[in-house]
Amino acid sequence: MAMSKLIIFSAPSGAGKSTIVNYLLQQDLNMKFSISATSRPPRGTEQHGVEYFFLTPDEFRQRIADGDFLEYEEVYKDRFYGTLKSQVDHQLELGQNVVFDVDVVGGCNIKKFYGERALSIFIQPPSIEELRHRLEGRGTDAPEVIEDRVKKAAYELTFAPRFDHVLINDDLETAKQEAYRIVSEFIRKP
Repeated sequence: MAMSKLIIFSAPSGAGKSTIVNYLLQQDLNMKFSISATSRPPRGTEQHGVEYFFLTPDEFRQRIADGDFLEYEEVYKDRFYGTLKSQVDHQLELGQNVVFDVDVVGGCNIKKFYGERALSIFIQPPSIEELRHRLEGRGTDAPEVIEDRVKKAAYELTFAPRFDHVLINDDLETAKQEAYRIVSEFIRKP
C-alpha cells in the first residue's frame, strides 16, 4: 500500500482553487482536508476537532512558541489560523492523503517540512487582467478590496516557481482534469 501523502494547494484569490480542491475531494483519492486551528470562536454548528481546533489567542501563541505549527498566519490582531503538525501526522497515520488549502508562504513551509512526501500545486489565473475580471464578476467585493487582491496576487505569483506544479486555470474543466491527473499519479507513486 502506498504511504499517505500530502497535497498542498496555493493560489491567488479568484484563481479557482476552492472549486478544484472540492472537485478532487469528491474523487476516489482518499483525500481529506487538514483540520486547521483558529483563534476565532466557533460559528453556528462548528465543532472543535471537526471544522477547526478552536484555541484562545493565548493558547495559539503558546503553541507557536512551542513550535507546534507547520505554518500559521495572524490574519489580523489575535485572529490566527494555522496547521498543527500533530493533527497532520494523526491524519497521515489514519491513512488519509491530507489536503492543504493555504497561502503561498504556508504552502512553501509545509513542502519544506515534508519534502518528497508532499506535492505542492500552485493554481494560477491565465493573467492578472483575467483575475481582476473574475473578482469583479463575483460582485461580492468593493473596488478597493479587488485592487488589494489583485496587488496581492501579483506578489503571490512570484512564488509560483517554488511549487512542484503550476496549474494554469484557463478553462475550469481542463484544470480539474489536469489536477486530478497530477494528484492521482503522485498518490499512486510508491
